[in-house]
Amino acid sequence: MSGHNKWTQIKRKKEVTDKKKSQIFSKLLKAISIAAKDDPNPNYNSVLKTAIERAKEFNVPQENIEKAIKKSSDSDNIKEILIEAYGPEGTALLIKAQTDNSNRTIAEIKKILNEHDGKWGNPGSVTWAFEKTTDNYSAKFPQKLQSNSEEKLLKLMEALDDHDDVVEIYSNADLENHE
Repeated sequence: MSGHNKWTQIKRKKEVTDKKKSQIFSKLLKAISIAAKDDPNPNYNSVLKTAIERAKEFNVPQENIEKAIKKSSDSDNIKEILIEAYGPEGTALLIKAQTDNSNRTIAEIKKILNEHDGKWGNPGSVTWAFEKTTDNYSAKFPQKLQSNSEEKLLKLMEALDDHDDVVEIYSNADLENHE
């Protein structure tokens, strides 16, 4: 009798894993579609080449990559938006999203921020705290947080990352112990 619940446990773990994998694939394929707008040939489009390489690192099937490139001609309505926000203890957050409906995405991100004690930032209120480096945005002034605030920030960032349209999240928090 004790083994009757084992399949349910395996099924739940598989559902969680599959959902996470689906979200990652979706984000990677959306990035490929946007990058392919400029030029669908990765030999001439370094952004597309990088997006394809990243997708292959996560074992995205080649067929899906090709579909995303073909879809790029139809995806004129997908655009990137940069959202500025604040987390616990005034932590600066830059949230990069790709969406076909910015009003919907912004409303959903505002809801996530409100649920996790985050605050919406006006344009320009957070970007000053970051500088662009060769591989990302890095914080000019990393901010140390109290441990309870670190946990709150990590939960907020996880909730944001679970949103289908969110591609990247940058923070000026010093989270060296959690990376």
